[in-house]
Amino acid sequence: MRNPTEIIPGVLFYSFLSSLRKEKVGFFEQSILVLQVSGEFTLETASEKNSITRGQMLLIRKNQLGELTKMPLDNEGYQSIVIVLKEGLLRKIALEEQIEIVDKYTGLSNILVPENDFLNGFFQSVMPYVSCPEEKITETLGALKIREAVHLLLNTIPMIKEFLFDFSEANKIDLEKFMNYNFHFNVPVEKFARLTGRSLAGFKRDFQKTFNMPPRQWLQDRRLSEAHYLIENKNKKPSSIYLELGFESLSHFSHAFKKKFGKSPAAFVR
Repeated sequence: MRNPTEIIPGVLFYSFLSSLRKEKVGFFEQSILVLQVSGEFTLETASEKNSITRGQMLLIRKNQLGELTKMPLDNEGYQSIVIVLKEGLLRKIALEEQIEIVDKYTGLSNILVPENDFLNGFFQSVMPYVSCPEEKITETLGALKIREAVHLLLNTIPMIKEFLFDFSEANKIDLEKFMNYNFHFNVPVEKFARLTGRSLAGFKRDFQKTFNMPPRQWLQDRRLSEAHYLIENKNKKPSSIYLELGFESLSHFSHAFKKKFGKSPAAFVR
């Protein structure tokens, strides 16, 4: 089992998962294009949920948190090709081709790409490198393949231009609303700060004003309160929720839960 194989460092990945379901939290610093070769890929964010299967493509926008589920289906393993659309290269393309974006992009954060022969042909051209990862392709050739992907996307969805070439910084968004939507993601405080359009110092300062406590303390209290509700009112098992709520291990979750509520999680299970 290999997961993932890196064809071009930081640019092109080939994910392979033969027979196991896998879930993880993803933080997308760059926009990416996913082609599903086999199995099912699901991305769920605070506001959207998308699933793709064999032959389908999903364009994922930068600066997002999401839960990823990689699921083999009957009689086929899990395979996907992931292409990272790095902002540096997108800026270079925009400069060379005099692409100007006036308005900030406000559409969907994740777009299902209509299937067509040209994009299918593009991914077929990548498969030889996937099949023979030991034959490293040069960065120059890799950049050409990314350019090809960008132009095919523009040809397929002309309105995608604003999605790809919006280089504006994230606006300073509503901190309370954002954190209550995304508290369960197990990511560093620094990434929460970036996603809310703040420096780390500014994030901590605004967080203290909003919640009257530091971020890490609030995150643990919020996650434990949610766990208490799910166990006592929804009859959830501790082992089935601790990962979903951002805890790295069941033992850490149980220890923190008992410290806050005076009883172990199991004591609240009906």
